[in-house]
This record gives sequence, C-alpha cells and structure tokens, in this order.
Amino acid sequence: MKYEKRMTMLLGMDFLLIGASVYWSYFLRFDGAIPDDWVRQLAVYVLISSVIHLSLMHYFKLYKRIWKFASIGEAVSIIRAIAIGSIVSYVFHIVIMREPVQLEIAFLSFVNVLFAVGGSRFVWRIVRDGYDKRGGKKDRALIIGAGSCGSMIAKELKFNSSANMIPVLFIDDDNAKHKCQVHGIPVIGGREMIHKAVEQYDIGQIIIAIPSASKCEMKRIIELCKSTKAKLKLIPILNDLIEGKVSINEIRDVEVEDLLGREPVTTDLHGIAGYVEGKTVLVTGAGGSIGSELCRQVARFRPDRLLLLGHGENSIYNIEMELRRSFPGLALMPIIADIQDMARMDEVFGQYRPQVVFHAAAHKHVPLMERNPAAAIKNNVLGTKNVAQCASKYAAERFVLISTDKAVNPTNVMGATKRLAEMIVQSLSRNSQTVFAAVRFGNVLGSRGSVIPRFKEQIKQGGPVTVTHPDMVRYFMTIPEAVQLVIQAGALAQGGEVFILDMGKPVRIVDLAKDLIRLSGFEPDKDISIEFTGIREGEKLFEELLTDEEGISSTKHDRIYIGKPAVVDAAPLFAEIDRLHEIVMQQDLETFRTLLQLVVPGYHAAPEEAQTAAVPGQSEEVYALAGA
Repeated sequence: MKYEKRMTMLLGMDFLLIGASVYWSYFLRFDGAIPDDWVRQLAVYVLISSVIHLSLMHYFKLYKRIWKFASIGEAVSIIRAIAIGSIVSYVFHIVIMREPVQLEIAFLSFVNVLFAVGGSRFVWRIVRDGYDKRGGKKDRALIIGAGSCGSMIAKELKFNSSANMIPVLFIDDDNAKHKCQVHGIPVIGGREMIHKAVEQYDIGQIIIAIPSASKCEMKRIIELCKSTKAKLKLIPILNDLIEGKVSINEIRDVEVEDLLGREPVTTDLHGIAGYVEGKTVLVTGAGGSIGSELCRQVARFRPDRLLLLGHGENSIYNIEMELRRSFPGLALMPIIADIQDMARMDEVFGQYRPQVVFHAAAHKHVPLMERNPAAAIKNNVLGTKNVAQCASKYAAERFVLISTDKAVNPTNVMGATKRLAEMIVQSLSRNSQTVFAAVRFGNVLGSRGSVIPRFKEQIKQGGPVTVTHPDMVRYFMTIPEAVQLVIQAGALAQGGEVFILDMGKPVRIVDLAKDLIRLSGFEPDKDISIEFTGIREGEKLFEELLTDEEGISSTKHDRIYIGKPAVVDAAPLFAEIDRLHEIVMQQDLETFRTLLQLVVPGYHAAPEEAQTAAVPGQSEEVYALAGA
C-alpha cells in the first residue's frame, strides 16, 4: 500500500477512535446518561481533542512507523503524543470555550485514547504476526547465542514474512539467561543441551549467532551441532553487528573454512604493501582464483598501473570489469598473452616495464599433468623461465612466484615442475638486481578445481561423494590468506627465499567430505554415500612443506616461515630444462621421468604401495611447524 493511502486510512481510523474515546469518557462519567447541557461541550471537546492528537501524532512521526515491527520505542512515542495531546486539549478548551472540562473526564479521555490508539497498533502487530506464522511451512530454528546478535536475528525472523525459519529456542552458556525469554523465546540452557533440544523440539535449522567467537570456539560449537540432523547457519563477522547490517540476509551456511579450527592468518598489509604503491604491477594468471584475488588486494594500495595478464580472454574480461567497478580511478591494462611465448613476454615487459611481478600463472592439476607432462613443462617451467628472465632483463624491483607444497619431494610431474620453477627464480636471484622469492602453500579452499566445490556438486546431485583414500590428508588455507602471504613475501624477500605459511593441522579429506554432508543436512553413508576411488596418478597421502636442505627460520610474522635459499647455478639448470623440453616433446616419457629425477632433487614417481607409508625426512618437523 502506498504511503499516502495508508496515512489517509490511519488518520481516518484515529479520528474515529479518538472521538469514540472522548465520548466514552463522558458516557462513563455520567453512568450512561449524558445531560443535554453537556452535549455541546462534548462535541467541541471531541473536535479539539481529535485535531490536536492527530497533529501531535503526525509531529512524532507515528504515521511513518511500520507497526509490524513495533516495540518499546513506538510505545513510548504513542504515550508521549497522547499525554501531551490530552494536556493541550484540556488547556485549549478552557482558553477557547472559557469553561473547564472536569479533570475526571480529561483523565478518562487520556486513558481511553491511549488504549484505543495504542492498542489498535499492537493488535494489528499481533494479528499480522499470527498470520505470518500460519503462512507456509517454516523450519523451526534454534539460535545459539542469546546476546545482542541473537536477539536481533530472532526478532527479524519472527516478524519477517519472507523468512523461511521461525525461532523457537535459544541456547546460551550464560547461566543468568537460563529459563528467561528473549522476544518471547525461551533460553533453555547451555551448549550441552543442543543435541537434546534438536530432537525434542524438531529443530530443522541451527543458527550460530556469536559473531565475536574465535575460530577455535566456533569449531567446538560446530562439532556439537554436526551430530544433529539440523542444518547449520551462522552470522559472518562482528563488524556486521556493529554497523547494524545483521539481518536474515546476512545468515550464511557454515563453510569448511569454519571447520579448520584456527584463526585466519592476517597481516598488516597497509604497513608492508608500500612497495606496490605508485608502481606498475604485473599479475600473471590474473583471471584465476589466486591471481584475481591478488588483483583485488593490490588494487587497494593505489598502484600507478595494474597489468592483468592471462591466456583466457573471458576470465581476464571478468576481473577487469570487476576492478573497474570497484576501483574506478585505477589504471588497468588487460593483456591477453601466453607466458610460453618468450617474444610476447619480452614485448609486454619492454612496453610496460613492470616494477613488481606476481607470477600466478600455472597448470596445477596433478592427474592431468601426469598425463600431459609436455604441457606442465611448457607452462610451469618454460613459462616461469620466460617471465622471470624478462623481469630480470627489464630490472623489475620484485618478483614473487606462486608455488605449492607439492613441490617438496614431489611424486608427480606437476610438483616437480613447480620445484623447477622455484629453482629458476632462485638461480636468477644470485646475479640479478631483481629480488626474487617464492611462496609455497597448500590447498586453497574455494579455488577453481579444488576438492570442496567438487564435493558440494556431488552432494547437490545426491552423491556419491568420491574420496581417493581414507587416510589422505592435506593442508588447507583460504584464498585471502594465500594472497596476503604472497603480498607479504614481496616485502620480506631479500632474494631466493621460499616463504611458507603455518596452515595449522593437516585435515583428513574424508573428514571434510563427512562434514560437508552433515552441514548440508544429510547423514554420511546413509543419505549420501562416500566412495573411495584409490590414489590417483602422482598423488601421495601426505604433503610436506620443506625439503631436507631448506631448514626453517622465522620471520617477524609469527606464522610465516622461510626456507633458506638454495644455491642453484642458472647455466646448467637452464641447459637441463632445455633437454627436458626436447625429450618430452619427443614423447619419450621414460627418459623424461629419469632425467626429471636427476634434475629435481627429491622427485620420485613413487609406486602406489610406497605412497601409503609415512612421509620420510622432514615430516615430523613439518607437523610440528603446523601445530599438529
């Protein structure tokens, strides 16, 4: 209903209610028999009261309130407007008519008008609330956290007809809140009651409304909720509460990131990213998961120009359009180019002279690269060599390579080629004015082709969820964590280092699969089955973070570590790379793998039975580093 029509209806209704209330006051005063000589005063007092009360209610903006969400604030405004209106009407009648209204009648008028006008609003709210609750089947929701955030969510869920949940219970660890009610919803106890409450009250949704909780605390609560049949949702961050953004639209599903059980690694990028401000920055692979996030975060630090280089035109177009919307004053240059084309790389560097280079372009899929080793060599090795040599030739200030934990004692072609890429930048750093560094991290949650999106798609299709091996574990991190590490490495690098993030404990892949199934509201191996398909070509059960030779040292950031630079001579390395390329192009894969083992320290194409053994060498040190 339009505002003008709604206001006209309310004014008409209130005029009738106020007139009836004043008449009822005279009726009560005279026990139902109003004397004839009082009728004139009654008519005048009805008119004066109606005009003054309506004017004051309009002044207090009571006709702009949405009474569906009426609360104490609206009640106070009504009382204030009607109290002032009753006093002004009484005084005005004495001044204009020069005859007093009996105080008893004036008081009765105040009470009757208050109950009539105020009551009509809250009766409307009650009726509408009941109508909304009957309208359609809604999930019964349990809210964990009866504080400010939980209270706001409960209120909006109760009175928002578009919500698909209705709150019925609160859980809170504060004993002082137990057996109390928030918006008429009982607080039944602490977190130990979660499982019993879900079963007893037929709860379909659990909302975790504790945005200030630490990651470890959140994980403990989620673990309790996972054993129930209910779906899990949570409020994202404390800032949304502070800024008043919390609404049912801010409730999101619980993601695997919430189950990692560690605080995200954060860095003071404003304090360290000055090396990109006012500079020409090149990001290769700018359309990928890591590359695009690099572009977003680098753009915040006001580079003079940001070069978006990639092979796929659609992904480069998408990130360009996003950045133009978010950073309209930023100078952007989309570049469609293949890093394997040395002439094109030389042309790009010669034309734009980038001062900072983030090299994120790479082939990363292990089984695909096992079957296509030529593609891995050309892109991951020769492509890195082209970009790095151009960076050195055109005197770029810094070059940061995106690497992987699969480069450590690799058992697959992808990992071996990424280790070769690390060796390339380490060799060039010895005789270049460009500062080279590599950043090594584990699996990135949510990146294209990663395991989590695949699991979600399989669950959406009804299963089965496929896992390679029940004992397979991996380190995980989020895309923002990975990108912050990359940017920080560019500031900390002095030449040739490999930076490693403390990613917490390694996570069993099968546990991730079970968690995702439960968080989707299903029971593993009952509603959605899990199938083990066997370790794929080139995979190993455990990933490592450091080689035997690298050792480990700390940085000023307590969760970022450095592997000491390896001593690599460029001339013999580049000669071996050329031989590898020549052999793999001849499809002599047996000779290729033999030579790869000679060139890359630690590379061995382990047989399947060897892959099920514990990781040798640095595994214990690495697990200690990860907090296991």
